[in-house]
This record gives sequence, structure tokens and C-alpha cells, in this order.
Amino acid sequence: MNKRNAYLPLFFGIAVAAGIFIGSIFNFKNKSSLFSSNTNEAKIKRLINFIQYDYVDKVNTDSLLDDAITTMLAKLDPHSVYIPKEELQRVTESMQGKFAGIGVSFLMHDDSVAVSGVIKGGPSEKAGIKAGDRIIIANNDTLFGKSIIKKAGVVLSERGTLEGNRKVSDAVMKALKGEVETNVNVVVYRRSTNKILNFPITRGEVSITSASAHYMINNTLGYIKVDRFARTTYDEFKHDLDELIAKGMTSLVLDLRGNPGGFMDIANQIVDEFLEDGKLIVFTKSKNGAIDRSFATNKGDFEHGKLFVLIDQNSASASEIVAGALQDNDKGTIVGRRSFGKGLVQQEMALGDGSAVRLTIARYYTPTGRSIQKPYNHSDNKIYNNDYLERIHNGELISRDSIKVNDSLRYTTPKGKIVYGGGGIIPDVFVSIDTMGTFNGLWYNNLSPFIFKYIDNHREEMNKWELYDFVENFDKNDNIFNQYVGELDLTAPIPPEGREDLKRYFKAIMARNLFDETGYFMITQKEDNMILKVIELDSRK
Repeated sequence: MNKRNAYLPLFFGIAVAAGIFIGSIFNFKNKSSLFSSNTNEAKIKRLINFIQYDYVDKVNTDSLLDDAITTMLAKLDPHSVYIPKEELQRVTESMQGKFAGIGVSFLMHDDSVAVSGVIKGGPSEKAGIKAGDRIIIANNDTLFGKSIIKKAGVVLSERGTLEGNRKVSDAVMKALKGEVETNVNVVVYRRSTNKILNFPITRGEVSITSASAHYMINNTLGYIKVDRFARTTYDEFKHDLDELIAKGMTSLVLDLRGNPGGFMDIANQIVDEFLEDGKLIVFTKSKNGAIDRSFATNKGDFEHGKLFVLIDQNSASASEIVAGALQDNDKGTIVGRRSFGKGLVQQEMALGDGSAVRLTIARYYTPTGRSIQKPYNHSDNKIYNNDYLERIHNGELISRDSIKVNDSLRYTTPKGKIVYGGGGIIPDVFVSIDTMGTFNGLWYNNLSPFIFKYIDNHREEMNKWELYDFVENFDKNDNIFNQYVGELDLTAPIPPEGREDLKRYFKAIMARNLFDETGYFMITQKEDNMILKVIELDSRK
């Protein structure tokens, strides 16, 4: 996963929330007492007033309060977090699966906003915006050259850096996004016709995909990738599931690698597609001992299909609810590496100024009764946050035998399988992390700019490709790939193995630019060890 992330192009059109959390609908029975005035509240207000009016130097009390809230929550658990108002909208949009805007993805190319993709059915597609267009003005905002750099507040040392790019992306999105049914006048430069074009666009709701890829690996084995459990994820997943079933799918790969979680009820809906009526999916337990159980219904459309669930060290929260529910009910095969280990449930609570907290209000348990929450220290999260490094050092990413289990947290499934609590879901079939690949940043640093420029210069020709034909036949003689390699400033030739890795990702990113994530995964997964293991397992009768 690390290597794949290093190769991703810098798309800024759609912001994706970072961090591991789980959302759920819980109601407070005592809201009046929760928000009533008390001495602690008065103490905090008085201190803020003292600092604001009497402290010797001028200080930003809002910033002080933000820091205090963050520190306070950190002493509770690693997943109770503060979300500043500057970040809340972005996080909310990602988890609701939609935002109000014009419906384009874009990247910065030579200090201009280049449209890298137009969302199907969105306002921009309806208006006539095309991939490759340069957005130069939105209403009265100039979005190219020094104007956008200045507008974004990017200093010289930040130009070309991730932070600088983020600031520019935020400035562009601020100009393009707005309320639904509001208007924005977009002026673009279209290279193919060498013309300046004016597009009045009415902003609308734009979907943010969370089930990012689906396709048939072979005649009977289907694949669905779920990136997070957003409010719209189940509907996306069900659409993909139905489409693959119609194509003859009898076995499914559900890829939850790198999925940080999301809404619990959405995870439960997806599990319900696989479990028989009445099977326990998950239960939660609050501070006062109240237990809330979730059960499968009779509506599942893949209850009798063969199922493989892919997890890794970055699969967390709602991903672990899915994997744990299936494993504990002896449904399917969990493939990969030990998951993150988050068994806490948070609820988002608004603080009244546009910011919010996500506060842990319950623990969840898999059907056998195990908590998969890994240990944490209430006063110091350093060890908890360094867990991935510890997994590297103890060798568990390479060998299943290096995974430490606690015999006191041993459970048995209905069919006699031994499972463990206390720190993530241990897969039924272990697949080690790939350590054989050769990586050199110099080979990949210019990949995204080259690919965008190549497509931009050959857009009419590239738009003729169909996805499956592209996957099998694009650049078979390596002419385009060799052109890229020839532009690299190398002191030594790329070794054969490194060259094959680079070629695969070159083609995959080209496919993503032309199509979507499905194209990317169809190409990278030809050498994906977990997918290859699933194909082997599925072939066994």
C-alpha cells in the first residue's frame, strides 16, 4: 500500500477526509443536564476572559481554546477528536458522499487549473466543460498564474510543495463551490480550439464516490473496492453488487484495504447482503451497560455466494465490523494482514461555532463477544500511534507467526474456528506485505505531470480507447513508456524488476486519468499478491 500511495497523482478536485473514525446514531437521554451550566464551565469561561482582557500580551484565545480541547480529548482515548470549523465541512462532505459544486476534478499544471475529469451527470458536464479545459476565471476570481498563488496565500518556499498545493486547491475549491442552485460564471481556455469560452453554471449536488472500483476478475470472480463507509456507500455497493451478479458472479472479492471506517449502520447494511436472516452482526455497549444489537435480515442478495474480504493494517473501525461479523459467523474468508484494531464508537457533537468533537460513547463487539480494540494509554498516545512501526519491527507484516495473541481473549465461532480479540481482526489466510518491489522516488516523481501532459496533447486519440481494450493493449511496444523514461535524469539504468513495476504504475495512472479507479485497479492487481491468493483459493473446489 505504501508503494501505491507514493505513485498516486496529485488530484485536488475532491477532498477526502483523513483519519480513522466511526459514525453512528445515538441519542442522549439527558441533554438538559449535559449542557447545563456548572462550575467547570464557569471556570473555563472566566479563565478565557482573564487571558483575553488582562494578559500582558495580545493572544488568540480561539487558538488557545482549540489547543485546550484537543489536549483534553487526547487524555480520553485516541479516537475522541476535535474537528476545527475550517476542516468540518470537508470531513462532513466526504462522509455524506456529496458536496455542492460544479462537478470537476482538477490539478495544477503550469500555474493553471487544468480540468482532469468531469463528473458524469454533474453541472459542468451539462454546461459543456471538458477534460483538458483550463479554468481561468470563476466569477470575479482569477485562477491562474500569480493571481491564484497570491489568492491562496502561498509563500515562495511553499511553491511546489504539498502544503502549497493544498492551499491552492483550497482556494480554487472555494471559488468553485457554493450553495446548491447558485450560479457561477466560469471562463475556460480550450487548447483543442485555442479559444476562450464562457460557461454559466448552476451549482448542484455532486457525488463523492466511496465504492471506487468494481469489475469481473474472471468469468465468475467479481471485485468491489470500498474506500470508506459514507452515507451513500451502501447504495453504491448495492449497485455494483447487482451489476456483477448480472454478469455471472458467483464469488466476490470485497476489498477493504486502507478503509479507515465510517458509519456503523452502513457497514451493517453491507454485511446484511451476505448473512442469513437473524444472524448477529455486531453489538455495542455504553457506559451505563446498555446493549444495542444489530441483526441481519432476509434481504441479502449474496447469502449463498463465495466471499473473500481483503484487509490490512489500515483497515479500521467499520471495516473491522464487516470482517469481524463475517468471520464470527463463519461466512467467507478473510485474507490479508491483521487489521488496525479500533473497537470504539464515536458520535459527532457540534460545539456551536462551526467546529465539532467526535466523542467516544460506546464500545462495539463482534458476534462472538470479542472487542478488537487494541490497548491504549489514557495519558499518552505515542505508543498507540506508532503501532505500525512496531508491526514492522516485530515482523508481523511478513510472517503470521509474529502476530502476538492473548489466550485469555480467545473465542470460538459456531463452526469451531478459533478467533482472538484485543487488537484487530487476524485474517483466516495471511498474505505478507510485498518486500520484493524495487522503489526509487526519482523514477516516479514526474509520473503524474508527464501523463497529464501526454493525454492533454493526444486527447482526441486517447479518448477513443475503451477500458478493457486499454488494459490489454495500450502501449504494447512501450513507446510512450520509453519516452517517459528517456526524460528522467538518471545516473544509472533502471533494473529489470524496477522497470516492470514502474511500467505497471505508469499504465495504471494513465488508466485512472482516462477512466476511473476501476482502470487503475484492473492494471495494478495483475501483480497484487492478495488478489493472486484469492484467485488460487477460489479455484479450489
